[in-house]
Amino acid sequence: MFNFEKLEVWKKSIDFADFVYSITRAFPDEERFGLTSQMRRAAVSISSNIAEGTSRHTKDDYARFLEIAAGSVFEVVSQSFIAQKHNYLSDQDHQCIYSAAEEQSRMLSGLRRSLGFA
Repeated sequence: MFNFEKLEVWKKSIDFADFVYSITRAFPDEERFGLTSQMRRAAVSISSNIAEGTSRHTKDDYARFLEIAAGSVFEVVSQSFIAQKHNYLSDQDHQCIYSAAEEQSRMLSGLRRSLGFA
């Protein structure tokens, strides 16, 4: 087992990406290379950066990858607003993304604080 697999924030990020994949399946075909792809890549980036950060040898490097993961969380939130405005996302799905993103953000911040960063 890799170190990152023990992290609850990583497990939640996998679930988050899975949810984003599920809801974007219903997006219009013309968004396949647009918003669908953007949201999926940003969602996958969260767990990827958490995992990559654990392989770094310094806390500074690890913290930087957690910052990048947090940025990807914010990307998905921003993109979900656009998807909602175009009626690709229901209000309920948007709220689910938003709530899950808030939790991811809090968990990433907590992990950064545990490394000694504010």
